[in-house]
Amino acid sequence: MTALLTHLHCLEHNMGERHPEHPARLAAVLMHLDETGLYSDLDVHEAPEAQRTDLARVHGEAFLDGLEELSPEEGLVRVDPDTAMSPGSLRAARTAAGAAVAGVELVLSDADKRVFCAVRPPGHHAEVSQAMGFCFFNSIAVAAARALCDPAVDRVAILDFDVHHGNGTVAAFMDNPDVLVCSSFQFPFYPYRLQDVDRPNIVNTPLPAGTLGADFRKALESDWLPALDDFKPELILVSAGFDGHADDPLAGLLLTEEDYAWVTRLITDAANRHAGGRIVSMLEGGYHLGALSRSVAAHIEGLLA
Repeated sequence: MTALLTHLHCLEHNMGERHPEHPARLAAVLMHLDETGLYSDLDVHEAPEAQRTDLARVHGEAFLDGLEELSPEEGLVRVDPDTAMSPGSLRAARTAAGAAVAGVELVLSDADKRVFCAVRPPGHHAEVSQAMGFCFFNSIAVAAARALCDPAVDRVAILDFDVHHGNGTVAAFMDNPDVLVCSSFQFPFYPYRLQDVDRPNIVNTPLPAGTLGADFRKALESDWLPALDDFKPELILVSAGFDGHADDPLAGLLLTEEDYAWVTRLITDAANRHAGGRIVSMLEGGYHLGALSRSVAAHIEGLLA
C-alpha cells in the first residue's frame, strides 16, 4: 500500500499573497488528487508535528531556539530575503518534518511500502544552522537521520530532482558515508552553494537551462543508476520538486509530467532491487499550480504501480 501524509497545518504558513510558495500550492495538489480519484487509492494519514529530538538530529539547538524566538504572533518576520515566518509557519514546518519521520516509521514497520508527504514548506535548502530558500527545517534530512537510528538500516539514499540543488541535504550528509545524496538541478542557478562538493557519497548532476526530458533522463541514468547499484540503499528518500516543469515560472528546465513519471519508475525500480521497495517521498518545489498538480499525480501513480 502507498500512504499519503498531509495536514491542514501546512496551509497555515503564508509568506504573502505574491510569494510563489503559497498555501494554494498544497490545496491545488490535494484537490487534484481528489478529482482524479487517486486520493481514494491511498492510505491517508494525518501528519504529526516533529518532536524536537527529531529536528535536533540534523539542526543545532541554537538554531531551533532562534526560530522559536523569531516566530511571530502576527505579521511576518523575515529570516532571509526569500523566506519569512507567519504565525502559522513554525507549526507548518514542524508538521512537514513530522510527516517525514512518520513516513519513515510507516515503511520500516511494513505498515506501508511507499509514502508521499503532501506538505509544505519545503525543506531541502535548510542547512544545519540556517533557514533559506523557502525552507526552515530540512525534512528529508530529518527523515534520513531518523531512519539511521533503526538497527535494520545502515544505508539511506536521498534522490533530489527539484530544479534547485539540495544544498542543505548535501551540507547535512557530505561527510556521512551512510547516506548517498544524488541531486539533479539547473546550473548555474540558486542556491549557488555546495554545487561542486566532491565526495564519494555526493552525486551532483547539473543541467543547463533549456534541458529537455530526453537529456534529463540520460543524465540520471548515467549518474544515479551506477551510484545506487554500488551503494545498495536499504531505504530511498525522495526530495520531489516539480519546478523543473516547462510551465514553472521560477526556472528554465523543460520537463513534463511524463518525465516525472519516468524518474519515479527509475526510483521504484532501484527501491525494488535494493530496498525492499521502500520509498518515502517529500514534496519540495513546484510553483505552477496546474503543472505541479499533474506532476504530483504522475509521481503518485508511479509509487502506486
